[in-house]
This record gives sequence, C-alpha cells and structure tokens, in this order.
Amino acid sequence: MTTRTEIAGGRRTDARHRRLHEVSRHSPRVDRGCHSSRARLRGMVLPIVLLMSAMMLTTSAVWFETSLAATRAAANVRDYLQAFHAADSALTSCARRVVSAAADADASALPQTASGEPVQWKVQSAFEAGAITPFAQWPGSVRAPQCLTEAWRLSNRADAQAYLLTARGFGRTSDSQVWLQLQLVIDGETVERHWRRVVARPF
Repeated sequence: MTTRTEIAGGRRTDARHRRLHEVSRHSPRVDRGCHSSRARLRGMVLPIVLLMSAMMLTTSAVWFETSLAATRAAANVRDYLQAFHAADSALTSCARRVVSAAADADASALPQTASGEPVQWKVQSAFEAGAITPFAQWPGSVRAPQCLTEAWRLSNRADAQAYLLTARGFGRTSDSQVWLQLQLVIDGETVERHWRRVVARPF
C-alpha cells in the first residue's frame, strides 16, 4: 500500500514539474519583448543622431559665413583707412605749399575768375592734367596720392585769396579711392580752413 508520505512527495514533485513547465513556456515571451524594445530604441536613436548632425553642419556653415564676412569687412576697413590717410596727407602737404606761396603773392595778381567754387576737379582730364603728387609713392597704395589746387575769388571778400584743394588717395586697388577737399581762405594774416569729404567720387 502507498503511504501518505509517498503520496505527498509525489504531489510536491508534480508541482515542481508544473512550475518549471510554466517558466519554460513563458520565458520565450520575455525574450521577444526585450528584443522588440531594443529595436524600438535603435529606431528612435537614429533620427536623433541625424538631427544633431544636421544642426552641427548648419551651425558650422553659419559660423564660416560669419567669419568670412567679418574678414572681408576688416579688409575693406583697412583699405579705406589706407586711402583716407593717403588723401589726407596729400591735402595737408598741398595746403602748406599754398599758404607758403600765398604769403608772398598779391591778391590783385590772382586771375579774374567767376564767383562760385571751381569745378575742374570733377573733370577727369582736367584733374589728371593739373594734379600734383606730393609724394612719389605711398606704402600699401596702388598709386601715389594726388592733389589739385584751384584758385577762385570770393564775391563778398575782394581782398581775400581763396583756394579749393582736392586730394585723391588710393588703397590697394584703383577702385579703392577716398576724396577729400579743403577750402582755404587767406585774408591778410588770417587763414581759414574748411575741410570736407567728397561722398561720391566724381569719376
């Protein structure tokens, strides 16, 4: 006859077998769930990586364009200052010569010209023919600066000597030009100076 101990032992054994069977039956489902989650994560990471790469490329392009524009702007400023200093130096040199020469001249010896400012500086042929180069060359400039002196009479100051000085300075190229003007009025011992910049080059 089978004892109670043997029956109980058999029941425990059957219970363990059933639990092992349940575990082995559900284990593949857990593995499939893990693989599916990993696949979804990989699918989400790829668009994020592509988006970050695109943002980095865009930022690099913008930085490059900004740096290039800043470099060009700095070069243009240097070129302008080069031409400006050349024209200003030529204008100063011409002014000294005119004041020195006018000290020994007589106002009555000036040619009879029409009232109003001279305009020959606006004509290229006249400017090139009458302008002088106070300096043989100017460092960093494509050409030496030029200066044109034009005498004229003031309608309300007959005894005064008036001059219009126009200077042109160059930068690294012929297109880089700065035009400056100085109105000189010499009345006895008094010398009046009126400086101005020509905004639009005449030619």
